[in-house]
Amino acid sequence: MPKLNDPIAIPVATIGQIPGRQTERYVGACYGLIARSTGFSKGFSGSIKALRRGEVEQFTETLEEARRVAVDPMVEHAEALGGNAVVGLCFDSTDMGEQ
Repeated sequence: MPKLNDPIAIPVATIGQIPGRQTERYVGACYGLIARSTGFSKGFSGSIKALRRGEVEQFTETLEEARRVAVDPMVEHAEALGGNAVVGLCFDSTDMGEQ
């Protein structure tokens, strides 16, 4: 599993342009998807901590891991499309609990 500070193969930016580089061509939208569960231990202890106010570290850690892991398939998809950078990165998360 990738770690938070592992280098990414190509530049990735949340803004519309990589500073110092010029966009020469658009190769299409790319994405990285992941469905992640906190697991029983983190979910149980996080639920107990959620009863009081403040950050729930277990849930924050799971979200950080999911975002980092989602970047790798997005970069692979961009490279498969012929891209050498990703601009305009946006993260979205949804609770897919009982609905």
